[in-house]
This record gives sequence, structure tokens and C-alpha cells, in this order.
Amino acid sequence: MKQALVIIDVQNDYFPEGKFALVNTESTLKNVLKLQQYFRLKQLPIYYIQHTKSDPNANFFVKGSNGAEIHSSLLPVNDLHEYIIEKNFPNSFYQTNLQQKLQQESIEQLVLCGMMSHMCVDSTTRYACELGYQPILIHNACTTRDLEFNDQILPAQMVHNGFMSALTGFASVISADAFIHMK
Repeated sequence: MKQALVIIDVQNDYFPEGKFALVNTESTLKNVLKLQQYFRLKQLPIYYIQHTKSDPNANFFVKGSNGAEIHSSLLPVNDLHEYIIEKNFPNSFYQTNLQQKLQQESIEQLVLCGMMSHMCVDSTTRYACELGYQPILIHNACTTRDLEFNDQILPAQMVHNGFMSALTGFASVISADAFIHMK
């Protein structure tokens, strides 16, 4: 079964010096880099999803800004197996050419990771399942932020764990090391 790695929105604005910092970005990035290295060694495709906003007054990911750029440690190698897919919505498939690219490469299974667990990772994972990609979601290569609901702050780790738990209905949810060693 041919696999591809989909790295969702690992962009500068989500890091501590960015406009919309998440928690645990450095440890998340470390695990994303492990996956990137694994897929490069296996010469399997990697898709870098880049969320941009055309409104110059947007609070983060403004198209053309440093904050909207993919984190520098993850930059794709310019070869036949690494692609940047720009998107404007949480679902990485919606109004993008991701599905077309996956079909061109005859991809059968997606390994997903990235940011934010409760938004773009969630939307993309669910839709990947609906499309039949039998997704594998790497829980420690994803992160999110604190959320507020009903006048309460929900800590990021609680939000993340809740979404990872819910996504077990749509994907195999495992750690980066477990994925790398299951081959």
C-alpha cells in the first residue's frame, strides 16, 4: 500500500515568536521531522499544506508574510516527491489540488500530522477517511492551543487528547516512533 505524508500547517505563526503561538510546538516539530526523514529515506511523497489568508488584516497566516511560511527546518527538497499545497480552509482537500496530486502518485494511505489538532488536522483527517485513504494520524506530531468554552479555559493538552480520542473513529492514532517501527 503506497503511503504519503501530509504535514498540515507547520508554519511560523504557530511558533513562540509567531502571531498565533500554540503549545508544545518544538516537541511536535521534532516528531514531524522524524516522519519527514523516514518518508525521505523511503522515497515516498510528502505534501506540505500551507494555510494562507488573502486579507491583509487577518490575525495570522497573511499570504506573503513570514508567519505564513512553512517552518524553515521543514522546507521541502525540490524533487519529484515533495509538494506544497496552498489552502484557504481547514480541510486540506477543499478547493485545493491535493486529491488530484494523491491520485497522480497512486497514493492509497495517508500519514497525517501537523497543527492545529482541533481544526485543520481534525478536518483533514475526517475527510481523508471519507475518501478511503485509511489515515494514520501521528498524535505526538500534532498540537493545538488552549480553547475557551462556556466561560472556561480548556487546556491545550485536554483539547488535543479529546480530538485524538475522537479521531480514533476515523484513523489509526499512534505515535511517531510506533509508526516508524511498525514497518
